[in-house]
Amino acid sequence: MCLAIPMQLIERGEWDGTAELRGVQRQVSLMLCPEARPGEYVLVHAGYALATVDEEEARKTLEVLDQVANQGYTPE
Repeated sequence: MCLAIPMQLIERGEWDGTAELRGVQRQVSLMLCPEARPGEYVLVHAGYALATVDEEEARKTLEVLDQVANQGYTPE
């Protein structure tokens, strides 16, 4: 199972950039998502931006991840 986290792209170079989530910044590869622009949200997995998502989708995803982290997860 993979998990991609939405992060906001705050700056970019040709093939990489810096993404931020809650004050934590990470270098990410943009090779798989060359259309991403600063200010947009990207789904990040293993250091790679996989796709862009709108701000609302990023917010909803982070809310669900917070719920799982705070309540634990029990598969059915």
